[in-house]
Amino acid sequence: MTRFRNRLHAGVLSAGLTAAWVSPVAHAQPRMSAPGAPTTLTKEQAAARAIYKELVEINTVDSVGSVTKAAEAMAARFRAAGFPEADIHILGPADKPSKQNLVVRFRGKNQGKPILLLAHLDVVAALRSDWPRDPFVMVEENGYFLGRGTSDDKSMASMFVANVLRYKAEGWVPTRDLILALTADEEGGGSNGVGWLIANHKELIDGEYAINEGGGGTLMDDKPLFHSIQAAEKVPVNYTFTVLNTGGHSSVPRKDNAIYSLASALTKVERYTFPVELNDVSRPFFAQTAKVEMPSLAKAMTAIVANPKDLEAAAIISKDPRYASMLRTSCVATRLNGGHADNALPQTATANVNCRVAPTSTAQQVMDELNTVVNDTSVRITMRGGDRNNAGGKPSAIDPTLLAATTALTKKMFNDVPVIPTMSTGATDGRFLRNAGIPTYGVSGIFSAPGETNAHGRDEKLRVKSYYDGLAFLYELVKQVAGPTPGKPIS
Repeated sequence: MTRFRNRLHAGVLSAGLTAAWVSPVAHAQPRMSAPGAPTTLTKEQAAARAIYKELVEINTVDSVGSVTKAAEAMAARFRAAGFPEADIHILGPADKPSKQNLVVRFRGKNQGKPILLLAHLDVVAALRSDWPRDPFVMVEENGYFLGRGTSDDKSMASMFVANVLRYKAEGWVPTRDLILALTADEEGGGSNGVGWLIANHKELIDGEYAINEGGGGTLMDDKPLFHSIQAAEKVPVNYTFTVLNTGGHSSVPRKDNAIYSLASALTKVERYTFPVELNDVSRPFFAQTAKVEMPSLAKAMTAIVANPKDLEAAAIISKDPRYASMLRTSCVATRLNGGHADNALPQTATANVNCRVAPTSTAQQVMDELNTVVNDTSVRITMRGGDRNNAGGKPSAIDPTLLAATTALTKKMFNDVPVIPTMSTGATDGRFLRNAGIPTYGVSGIFSAPGETNAHGRDEKLRVKSYYDGLAFLYELVKQVAGPTPGKPIS
């Protein structure tokens, strides 16, 4: 998933939280200098880094890699730490041997439903010819970790693994069980990962709620601006645009050219802007982000919350692609194919249009709108995979204990920046869990500047400091929410 960090106004909630950092150990490794990055590592940080490196350097690309290899590598670590074999599961579709998932249960006192810690192990493709270095070798350079998956999502996967192993080593017993699920196929649609687990072994991952990717912190001028909890997401739907024609010889051109008709339809989609659709997460997001954004954007955000039909405010916000995508459904052409010979009129022209559907709309409504926009009977628009409801993207009410812990720990670690709910513009596996009745929240303590991680792109990276901050944040957050008596406020 491509991440964009947002947040939720939490109010003033106090919590007595202890910092997760410990004193550096003698064998700490030297680091490359960068603002705020540690120059030495604690033994806990060094252990997490080793897990992170191992995961990044296992090729888990959907088409050519193996998530199973990464799952088995992590399972070996849990076995070595003394986890019972009965609590370690590697499983997935029988006909997909390279797409097996890892589910590990860390036993607590069985007081309350478990908490699910979710991260995906698969990554998008990375061509060696496109990168200045091997994308499957983790490099630390100029204060960043570089490599495919360093941001999306092997950072969070390695943090969860390292922290659960640390809990075990420290002898901590949570009030409720923790379930760690490291999954396949998130980038490929989820059918072999979380979707398969829900359909075939929901009992292994069923929890009160899940902590997932999709949230995190935003930096401005290298300083924390806000911290977000993802509580809703837009749902991806692909539409195929097809134009058919009898074709003919290219020496006798006709007006009804399939490629021209398709190009005209795509141009109409390019020029069309879907109406603003705010929901119970995006509305407070804009209201609270207005308090920390630059004055022009802040004014527009306040105005759009008051009146979603304010076209001037929407136009100002839409100049920033991050915020524009949060305002509404968005559609963009991503693939194109047409013609069959250099000297023949095209008989077929097709394009894929990828839409991210706002939680207040459905895939069918978007297809109907696309047909209205194109307004050309020669262009057939179909939905790949059939109609989809949008239940998985709709907002989840944030668990109050999780919110309180996130707010208090953010105050302690990140200079008291606000915590705000967000709607992800990219999709996560959270949509499947929400649809299955497991509320899911993206929260990580990982901060980055807008766009800098370049997830899915060349030279994907994550700040070294942000990695260790996220490691410490999640260590303490999970202890807070899994340790107290269920339902009892943190004091």
